[in-house]
Amino acid sequence: GIAGDVVDVKDGYGRNYLLPQGSAIRWTRGAEKQIEGIKRARDAREVRNLDHANELREQLEGLQVQVAVNAGANGQLFGAVTSATIATAIKKAGGPSVDKRSVTASRPIKSVGTHTVGVKLHEAVTAHLPVEVVAQ
Repeated sequence: GIAGDVVDVKDGYGRNYLLPQGSAIRWTRGAEKQIEGIKRARDAREVRNLDHANELREQLEGLQVQVAVNAGANGQLFGAVTSATIATAIKKAGGPSVDKRSVTASRPIKSVGTHTVGVKLHEAVTAHLPVEVVAQ
């Protein structure tokens, strides 16, 4: 299950793996309130419907996103720009918070310049926005 789901598991799996790893909590009346809080937080992060996704797409496509990274003299980066870095830059540019797993690039970003990335907001809606990569 995902965060906030109540599932039945074998006793040994829950006691020996899930609980010590912190991946699960034992169901009690007190934990039920905690689970409701997790579900509310998850619902607040999710895109509500297709109209909401289209609004977010318009907002994202109007942003000027800039990422400053370490680069060599010829414009090659030391590493690559990750989707987590792009998601943070979108939030810093004044956009909504997006999940790093929803950010995709057609190929790894390993050079200075303007690159187009996609942000999947809904099954039917993907925002394409330019990301300017500059040397620090």
